[in-house]
Amino acid sequence: MTNRIAIALVLLIVAAVAYDVQRNDHAGLLFLARKLIDLIEYLAFWR
Repeated sequence: MTNRIAIALVLLIVAAVAYDVQRNDHAGLLFLARKLIDLIEYLAFWR
């Protein structure tokens, strides 16, 4: 991955988070955090 691609991805993620904070009151981030916790628990079961 080149630096240019990495910077573009970081800017895209920051813009998505900023949009979620402004427009959706953290609903998207909360949803993703809950799903990540579910995934971690599922993977821990199979360990």
